[in-house]
Amino acid sequence: MPTTASAAPSPAPTGAGGAPFADVTASDGALRRFLHGLPGVDAVGLEARAATLGTRSIKTTAKAYAIDLAISMIDLTTLEGADTPGKVRALAAKAVHPDPSDRTAPTTAAVCVYPDMVATAKAALAGSGVKVASVATAFPAGRAALPVKLADTADAIAAGADEIDMVIDRGAFLSGRYLEVFEQIAAIKAECGDRARLKVIFETGELSTYDNIRRASWLGMMAGADFIKTSTGKVAVNATPANTLLMLEAVRDFHAQTGVRIGVKPAGGIRNTKEAIKFLVLVNETAGEDWLDNHWFRFGASSLLNDLLMQRQKLATGRYSGPDYVTVD
Repeated sequence: MPTTASAAPSPAPTGAGGAPFADVTASDGALRRFLHGLPGVDAVGLEARAATLGTRSIKTTAKAYAIDLAISMIDLTTLEGADTPGKVRALAAKAVHPDPSDRTAPTTAAVCVYPDMVATAKAALAGSGVKVASVATAFPAGRAALPVKLADTADAIAAGADEIDMVIDRGAFLSGRYLEVFEQIAAIKAECGDRARLKVIFETGELSTYDNIRRASWLGMMAGADFIKTSTGKVAVNATPANTLLMLEAVRDFHAQTGVRIGVKPAGGIRNTKEAIKFLVLVNETAGEDWLDNHWFRFGASSLLNDLLMQRQKLATGRYSGPDYVTVD
């Protein structure tokens, strides 16, 4: 009988040298057997738990804390063909001082841009502590040869990227070519080395089933992802409470078995404070308090920031600000 998302596989297999997962990644067949041996996901149970956790209410003091925490977890993003250096510099300024009228507002976690804009973002953010993230590996489709993906990653890191957001080849994954996907992630991770953290984007809206999302989560973590990320924000279905809950339980189970902590980043479709707080509840109740930190949890949701800022001002002053209170990105 399929289990809920909280069930975990047996202890991580090791190879002759003691390396975790060396046996299951030795061949396509072995990796397929491992991934398809993961417990099946009870979709009804998963969605019911996500919905139940989403009904939790929090007190005003906790809400103020949650809003500031959510702001600090945002990867403020611009990924458009019309991006200009001026737009990137303006976004960087907003990341450092989200509310120019209130310098107590926290900075965001990162600014995420295309590789050719990394140097601009890096210069604009110098000394701020805000990270520069760059999408790479033929974002958003991920359909390019590995040497091209490696060059894309290398260029972004050379320009100063602190984090790389890569996309998996969903065609390869859905065709069952799991080892190919694993080896590409591992190669990009090797290119990042200790110079940049690696976020692996699954595009969960294209993976069709919760079982596939669970398999992709384990595949990404075994291959060396520092973060697993739901979406590019470029398709119809992006982050949802249910797929994020499933990924949170995957990182929790992976940590329990390996001692390795992996971050989670829901991206796309999270637009208001109420939704963001629901996701924070999911984190706390599933992975635990250790993940309530922007080193381990991020929001890929730039439009969310404006609502968080308006709700923050409402708590401080008792009234909502006018429409010109926040900048239009």
